[in-house]
Amino acid sequence: MAALTIATGTGNWFSALALGVTLLKCLLIPTYHSTDFEVHRNWLAITHSLPISQWYYEATSEWTLDYPPFFAWFEYILSHVAKYFDQEMLNVHNLNYSSSRTLLFQRFSVIFMDVLFVYAVRECCKCIDGKKVGKELTEKPKFILSVLLLWNFGLLIVDHIHFQYNGFLFGLMLLSIARLFQKRHMEGAFLFAVLLHFKHIYLYVAPAYGVYLLRSYCFTANKPDGSIRWKSFSFVRVISLGLVVFLVSALSLGPFLALNQLPQVFSRLFPFKRGLCHAYWAPNFWALYNALDKVLSVIAFCLWEKQETLRFF
Repeated sequence: MAALTIATGTGNWFSALALGVTLLKCLLIPTYHSTDFEVHRNWLAITHSLPISQWYYEATSEWTLDYPPFFAWFEYILSHVAKYFDQEMLNVHNLNYSSSRTLLFQRFSVIFMDVLFVYAVRECCKCIDGKKVGKELTEKPKFILSVLLLWNFGLLIVDHIHFQYNGFLFGLMLLSIARLFQKRHMEGAFLFAVLLHFKHIYLYVAPAYGVYLLRSYCFTANKPDGSIRWKSFSFVRVISLGLVVFLVSALSLGPFLALNQLPQVFSRLFPFKRGLCHAYWAPNFWALYNALDKVLSVIAFCLWEKQETLRFF
């Protein structure tokens, strides 16, 4: 808090928030980690030790490579740094391998890649107009948004305890959103296309991106009342968006198309044959939890509404 107070006076409160959460991440290095720690160690080994033609066929470990090619290349790049920490972690046959150096490398790799997340949060904050709020720092929308994103407790648990790279991936998505707000639509579309080839679960956001870009970019003019001027539709802009998606997809999937391995890649990305969940109790638990949460929220709202009605009378 002292650091935040000092930073507030000099206008560097964002840097203080980012530095503070980074120090917290360092404190979490020796904490518990889940099987995803071994998943990513195995992917480091696969991409480092084997030719690209075997990446999506390798099955020595049960934790096979099932992320899109850009993430595989990401692991490949990381592996060339990992070899200076502990070469043994890059052996495909060293299942469930762990060492203090492996732990340090994988933890620090997540912390380092969060630099993109921090930058994306800063860019999103620039898109917020906070002129109509109070002078107190804690009342500023930019400060509130920064705290909610940078100090997101769920993200800290998932990435820095459980072990994932979601901060890096969320950074790509937030940066693409910031570019859309800044009217840099082609950059936003490009970043989102890249994100899809890092982690395909973001496909569920694609319809929202498509509708937004169609409305805000492909239609170039509005009527005075804000509705669409239909004659302003630009086929050139639609084609340019399609070209961006095509080029990114070609760069990602092209090598596997050349190797005639696209069916194998897609079978890993969308494993319908084995079911989409590794453990069936997990989705069942969360389905019950979400249903209970919804019921409780409705009950709480009804009680609040009843209380407000009685207070009015």
